[in-house]
Amino acid sequence: MKIAVYCSAKDIIPEEYLRLGDELGKWIAEHGHTLVYGGATGGLMTRTSNAARNAGGEVIGVVPQRIIAAGRLAKNCTTQYIVSSMAERKQMMRDVADCFVCLPGSYGTLDEMYDVIAAGTVGEHKKPIYVLNYKGFYEGIRREAEDMRALNFLPQQEAYAPQYVSTLDDLYEQLTSLIR
Repeated sequence: MKIAVYCSAKDIIPEEYLRLGDELGKWIAEHGHTLVYGGATGGLMTRTSNAARNAGGEVIGVVPQRIIAAGRLAKNCTTQYIVSSMAERKQMMRDVADCFVCLPGSYGTLDEMYDVIAAGTVGEHKKPIYVLNYKGFYEGIRREAEDMRALNFLPQQEAYAPQYVSTLDDLYEQLTSLIR
């Protein structure tokens, strides 16, 4: 299974968050899956991809020209796609992946997450997205969705919605259930 991981590219974040990338990347490789990610260096992106490669896994990077020009091209990918823009990166990652995982991140992670959710909402795909709400990191977004639902901006029963998990073990259980 090809698992797209969206996450922070910042290096200066708490070590416990960086370890999430280590653990997830290793788990992906050890369970015979392929990591699909943004193909750039930094933070959780580096930690997740290095862990997958160090455990003998396949790593697909999808990197825009602008990231390469900034000197942030990752060297650890088994397959690397060079694209012209962030929009093309998001599209290719959606097309290549079988499912999506959001680790903690910032605006770029949120952009990728909402892109997947919006595309799923209008029926462009039916691939699941899992959001690791580690220590309540994404709790504000969950509450915002509840507020939108209460005001009828979101349907009571969404045809496509993110699935929140609190721990990596919960995430692994969800990912394992996809291949049963």
